[in-house]
Amino acid sequence: MLIRSIAAALFLGLIVGSPSPASTTCAPQVLAALGYCPTVGNDGTSVDVTGTKTDPGTSDSTDGPSDPNSKTFTPTEKCNITTTTIEFCPVRPTVNGVGEIPEITLTDLEQFAPAPVTLSAEPSNAGIADMPTNFLGAASAHTQTGSLFGFPVTVRFTPVGYDYDYGDGTSATVTAAGRTWEDLGQAQFTPTPTSHVYTERGTYTAALSIRYSAEVDLGRGWYPVAGQLTIPTAPQQVQIFEAHTALVAHTCTEKPTAPGC
Repeated sequence: MLIRSIAAALFLGLIVGSPSPASTTCAPQVLAALGYCPTVGNDGTSVDVTGTKTDPGTSDSTDGPSDPNSKTFTPTEKCNITTTTIEFCPVRPTVNGVGEIPEITLTDLEQFAPAPVTLSAEPSNAGIADMPTNFLGAASAHTQTGSLFGFPVTVRFTPVGYDYDYGDGTSATVTAAGRTWEDLGQAQFTPTPTSHVYTERGTYTAALSIRYSAEVDLGRGWYPVAGQLTIPTAPQQVQIFEAHTALVAHTCTEKPTAPGC
């Protein structure tokens, strides 16, 4: 080590041409020879070389060695689904470190969309003016697996809203799925969360659109996709009749040939 320092000092004496103040600028050869950058003082008659060097594996800190188990994760590392859950991901996720997945939109998920449901009304797609007609349009959560952007994915659609157009110029938005009077434990022609009252007889074309929220699972939990997917049902014609009462001597069961039977 002493021979090496003396050689470096002689080398510095050769490359320093004239007196100069102390310098910490190293020639590449010096840095390569010593492995560190010394302070050089030159008064024209002698050359002083001083410096410090930290060997690998040691530390100048008085706080002791750093914790080998501590690590600060980058946003991309946090987002990798092999490291943490996607719900807390600050950037778009990667799958097992294999590339970044493009931003997922509802348009990308249309291939996984649930099929339209059937709209109907009871009783038998008919009703009575000024009395509730009960509409039935029920949907449930729909889950499907497949591939998206070359990655395996599971997609889940959950119904969040039902938008009715009753065909008489009125509409309504509800969150409840349509259920029959029997399922609800109610008598016919009583109000339900999805019933509607027509004020005049006639034939009406009713329609229903169901709105779904969407989520994707890339292997480590559900990740929500912005927006809602709307899927309309086929239109349904509903015949509305008028009801009239009359005082009769016998019921139709008792006398089937009576007027009105």
